[in-house]
Amino acid sequence: MEEPAEVRVGRGQRLLEAVREDLDLFGVSELEDRLEMLEAEASRVKAQIDKKRSGRAAADALFSPGAPA
Repeated sequence: MEEPAEVRVGRGQRLLEAVREDLDLFGVSELEDRLEMLEAEASRVKAQIDKKRSGRAAADALFSPGAPA
Protein backbone atom coordinates (compact mmCIF):
# COMPACT_ATOMS: atom_id res chain seq x y z
CA MET A 1 0.00 0.00 0.00
CA GLU A 2 1.33 3.45 -0.92
CA GLU A 3 2.02 6.17 1.61
CA PRO A 4 -0.25 9.21 1.26
CA ALA A 5 1.34 12.18 -0.46
CA GLU A 6 2.69 14.82 1.88
CA VAL A 7 0.39 17.81 2.16
CA ARG A 8 2.05 20.99 0.97
CA VAL A 9 1.79 23.92 3.35
CA GLY A 10 1.01 27.25 1.68
CA ARG A 11 3.15 30.35 2.05
CA GLY A 12 2.62 32.00 5.39
CA GLN A 13 0.31 29.24 6.61
CA ARG A 14 2.45 28.36 9.62
CA LEU A 15 2.73 32.02 10.60
CA LEU A 16 -1.03 32.38 10.34
CA GLU A 17 -1.49 29.32 12.55
CA ALA A 18 0.99 30.71 15.09
CA VAL A 19 -0.77 34.06 15.42
CA ARG A 20 -4.08 32.30 16.02
CA GLU A 21 -2.75 30.28 18.98
CA ASP A 22 -4.33 30.85 22.37
CA LEU A 23 -1.70 32.75 24.32
CA ASP A 24 -3.42 31.94 27.62
CA LEU A 25 -1.87 28.49 27.35
CA PHE A 26 1.70 29.84 27.51
CA GLY A 27 3.73 30.77 30.59
CA VAL A 28 5.62 34.05 30.92
CA SER A 29 8.94 32.47 29.95
CA GLU A 30 7.39 30.90 26.86
CA LEU A 31 5.78 34.19 25.90
CA GLU A 32 9.11 36.01 26.30
CA ASP A 33 10.80 33.40 24.08
CA ARG A 34 8.02 33.73 21.53
CA LEU A 35 8.31 37.52 21.50
CA GLU A 36 12.08 37.29 21.02
CA MET A 37 11.60 34.99 18.03
CA LEU A 38 8.93 37.25 16.53
CA GLU A 39 11.15 40.33 16.93
CA ALA A 40 14.02 38.48 15.23
CA GLU A 41 11.68 37.48 12.40
CA ALA A 42 10.45 41.06 12.04
CA SER A 43 14.07 42.23 11.71
CA ARG A 44 14.75 39.53 9.11
CA VAL A 45 11.70 40.55 7.10
CA LYS A 46 12.63 44.25 7.25
CA ALA A 47 16.15 43.44 6.03
CA GLN A 48 14.70 41.47 3.10
CA ILE A 49 12.38 44.36 2.21
CA ASP A 50 15.33 46.78 2.23
CA LYS A 51 17.34 44.40 0.04
CA LYS A 52 14.51 44.08 -2.47
CA ARG A 53 13.87 47.83 -2.54
CA SER A 54 17.53 48.64 -3.18
CA GLY A 55 17.67 46.00 -5.92
CA ARG A 56 14.58 47.48 -7.51
CA ALA A 57 16.00 51.01 -7.27
CA ALA A 58 19.21 49.85 -8.95
CA ALA A 59 17.24 48.19 -11.76
CA ASP A 60 15.05 51.26 -12.19
CA ALA A 61 18.13 53.50 -12.39
CA LEU A 62 19.77 51.20 -14.94
CA PHE A 63 16.75 50.75 -17.20
CA SER A 64 15.02 54.10 -16.84
CA PRO A 65 14.93 56.46 -19.84
CA GLY A 66 17.88 58.84 -19.75
CA ALA A 67 20.10 56.40 -17.85
CA PRO A 68 23.71 56.44 -19.03
CA ALA A 69 24.42 53.68 -21.52
